[in-house]
Amino acid sequence: MQSNLPKISLILSTLFLLIAVSLLSYFLREVNNNVKESELAETELYGETLKRSEITILNNSVKKIVTERAELETHFARSSDIVPFLNTLEEMGKGVGALAEVSSVDVLKDSPGLLVGLKATGTFGSLYKFLMLLENAPYELQILSMDMHKDVGAETSLWNVQFKIKLLSFTN
Repeated sequence: MQSNLPKISLILSTLFLLIAVSLLSYFLREVNNNVKESELAETELYGETLKRSEITILNNSVKKIVTERAELETHFARSSDIVPFLNTLEEMGKGVGALAEVSSVDVLKDSPGLLVGLKATGTFGSLYKFLMLLENAPYELQILSMDMHKDVGAETSLWNVQFKIKLLSFTN
């Protein structure tokens, strides 16, 4: 009589081997999936890290140019800055001993700019210095006309000048 024990052992061993191979295959697929997910997450993390470093660099660059930006903006007058600009013109006159006052202000419609009428009174020297200050002002000014004459009849040495100035660096 032959024993069925070796056949049963063979069948059980084969069955165990098939189960072990299937489990191994399943775990290898899961490991590969986890590796792919990990690589994808690492790529995303690298991208986000790169974006954050670029944002940091940009923020630092903006902080570095704040003073240059403020200085550049002083060369342009916005519609909200008209009164300080006009006050600056009058203060420039006071600084050189001339009395300067704004006589008219017109916003140009056809071209960008602001047309300013300015009257100034003072000695010839003070008016000359005032003209030099206007020409070297931090704003882009174009002197359209200038009418200068000496007061008649008075023994004073006062001169009057009427300017028409166009502020080219005006933004609405």
